[in-house]
Amino acid sequence: MLHAMMSHCFTLRVYYEDTDLAGIVYYANYLKFIERARTEWVRELGVDQRAMKEGAGLVFAVRRVEADYLAPALHDDVLMVESSVSSARRAQITLRQEVRRGDELLFSALVSIVCLDAQGRPRRMPEALAPMVAAGRG
Repeated sequence: MLHAMMSHCFTLRVYYEDTDLAGIVYYANYLKFIERARTEWVRELGVDQRAMKEGAGLVFAVRRVEADYLAPALHDDVLMVESSVSSARRAQITLRQEVRRGDELLFSALVSIVCLDAQGRPRRMPEALAPMVAAGRG
């Protein structure tokens, strides 16, 4: 079960609204794609982000993104976003997220996510993510 928690795959299709006039995915939309993948992963792990905010006053925030754009995705492509834990601490998880069309790597990013309270101070990750944090410490 822990190994399954350490990586996640999310499939999406490129819509016309995701592209520029040439039918190529606009660069900022890759950040939206990987955000969707992270959100679905956390949801599948049992974390309700709305309840987390309303109940405990905690939210996730992106602290840092390092991105490489390697090849263009096109209108109507089916893409796979693979996310895996690169490192983790109590209040921060760094993920490697890759966007592929079939076997072709199109986009790669390292994304650091922090857990913050209502005052913007770092807080421990929710208990559902504890195995990721424990396994991500190297």
